[in-house]
Amino acid sequence: MIDLAVVGAGPCGLAVGAAAKRAGLTASLFDKGPVVSSLMRYPVYMSFFSTAEKLEIAGVPFVTSGEKPTRREALTYYRKVAEYFELDVRQYHEVRDVRRAAGAFEVEASHPHSAEPEILKARHVVYATGYFENPNLLGVPGESLPHVSHFFTEAHPYWRQRVVIVGGSNSAVEAALELHRVGARSTIVHFLKQFDANVKPWIVPDITNRLKDGSVAVRFGYRVSEITPASVVIRSERNGSTDVLETDFVLALTGYRADQAVLRRMGVRVDDVTGIPTHDPETMETNVPGVYIAGVLAAGFNANRIFIENGRLHGDLICADIKAKPPKVAPGG
Repeated sequence: MIDLAVVGAGPCGLAVGAAAKRAGLTASLFDKGPVVSSLMRYPVYMSFFSTAEKLEIAGVPFVTSGEKPTRREALTYYRKVAEYFELDVRQYHEVRDVRRAAGAFEVEASHPHSAEPEILKARHVVYATGYFENPNLLGVPGESLPHVSHFFTEAHPYWRQRVVIVGGSNSAVEAALELHRVGARSTIVHFLKQFDANVKPWIVPDITNRLKDGSVAVRFGYRVSEITPASVVIRSERNGSTDVLETDFVLALTGYRADQAVLRRMGVRVDDVTGIPTHDPETMETNVPGVYIAGVLAAGFNANRIFIENGRLHGDLICADIKAKPPKVAPGG
């Protein structure tokens, strides 16, 4: 029996593990991929918006070569955090089920090399599963074709290719700029009349100039209505007319949404409008006693409200609440 099982070993999950270690609590972290697997989805040459000190966990210094940490530096840093605190991170262990058992929880996890699932008992469960595994789908015919991706990690494979980028946020704009630099011919399709307001201010002049000189095309006020093996059909928001864009690849960079199905199965109430699970923001405990959330799950559908820099603080809140509770004893003890 351990004190808490953490589902998810991203930066916020690691922060829970580090907080548990410092509080003298036993914890195991489960992730269906490698540690901080969500960062593997980031573009290879990406730099973070936040400075290094805002991404640090439990006071472990994050030393970088430049003003903003790179993806590679972040992967190294979070591995070192796990090593420093000697966290029990069970990589490639996918949590299949969490169920109540004799006043505690049983966590069932599978591993590709094990015929039988692993069962671990914990007094508390923390969900820190993030959202990168669940892209916002377009919901159009052809979205599952092999040349369509909801993730962009590197521009090189698209050299001299025609690429339609769907979206108008940072990920779409940065992908378009990187594709331009390697010689790809990209067209951005966005249903609004302009890019989203949260686009990083220092890249706005670059994308504006690329649109002006025609090296990046854009179709504002259009939605994708169908994807075929060689084209994308778009429909005008203004008058409903359609147009066809010939393409070799499609990058549907329309954002991501946390998977709340596992929380609902546990009995956690989730607001249908905001997507925010019922929880106490002072402790991060949900309406189900002993079940906590950490990181972007607490933001519901608005994933831009919680980042690493504020989600990393949830671990201390959770562990302080667990420590403040009276210890559980056996009946008659």
